Amino acid sequence: MPKTMRPLVITPGEPAGVGTEIVIKAWQDLRKQSHVSFALLGDAEHVTSTSRLAGLRAPVRVVESLEQAAAIFSTSLPILHRPLNAPVLLGAFTADTAKWVTDCIEEAVTLCLSHAASGMITCPIQKEALYAAGFAYQGHTDFLAALCHARGHAATEVMMLAGGGLRAVPVTVHIALKDVPAALTQEAITSQTEVVHHALTRHFDIQKPRIAITGLNPHAGENGSMGREEIEIIRPAIAQLQAKGINAFGPLPADTAFFPQAREGYDAIMCMYHDQALIPVKTLDFHGGVNVTLGLPFIRTSPDHGTALNLAGTGKAQAESMKAAISLAAEMATA
Repeated sequence: MPKTMRPLVITPGEPAGVGTEIVIKAWQDLRKQSHVSFALLGDAEHVTSTSRLAGLRAPVRVVESLEQAAAIFSTSLPILHRPLNAPVLLGAFTADTAKWVTDCIEEAVTLCLSHAASGMITCPIQKEALYAAGFAYQGHTDFLAALCHARGHAATEVMMLAGGGLRAVPVTVHIALKDVPAALTQEAITSQTEVVHHALTRHFDIQKPRIAITGLNPHAGENGSMGREEIEIIRPAIAQLQAKGINAFGPLPADTAFFPQAREGYDAIMCMYHDQALIPVKTLDFHGGVNVTLGLPFIRTSPDHGTALNLAGTGKAQAESMKAAISLAAEMATA
């Protein structure tokens, strides 16, 4: 039996996108599961109008706390009402709502750090809108880490993608491919792998995690004939991890690291750059992939897709990734 879980909190993300719709659809499918409950930080009128426009049925109820949310979750979609500060036209983002979006994220962090929430799920943000309003971060992940640091909490943000039975971590993330070799360091590999090892034991109930590590170059460098990063950076990192008692192994050639029999041999895989990790996850489970931020002092998951402005208000947005993100956050909270 899963242990009792405090409710989760969901941030609204870009109000002109599909976030509201996929939360409604997720609530419709998850509301009868006894181990899951959540509240959406958002504008109750916006949620109601979006639900009606998209042809969805969801009784919306404003709550004052997450405790109230848990009590009514099976019959109503709980909303922590935070009025929008500017008009919203579905499908057309504006920088005017950027502060509302980031304020909701900050409040969710506060709820998690105060242990009122078991974790947070973030709807997709429209980075262009935030950047136009002066947002100084690459995205959710480093913003969340900065909020933790500002509140006196240690945070080493590590992005893990989960889907189709695969957990993949890109050691380098949103940088140009030409910049990857210079950014790839032994310390980056070891520090992130240690975070993954800790998360697998704590939140995924895997007592002896097996962590594979890919090479950077074709065929993992072929002993230096196709690059020396494996010899000079990756292998020393693996040796250092093994010396600490972590079951890390590799470097594996990336072109053979993801077929079914190979995946059976590890619980997570560290990849050297963004697409090396994301392509296999999205191939295995395009609609159900989940973005998990490890290394924060609370649980954070997110659907692995964008705001889908072209689908906003149509009722056609796929909710599988949001449902998977909520379910995974609940599983992590009760592990």
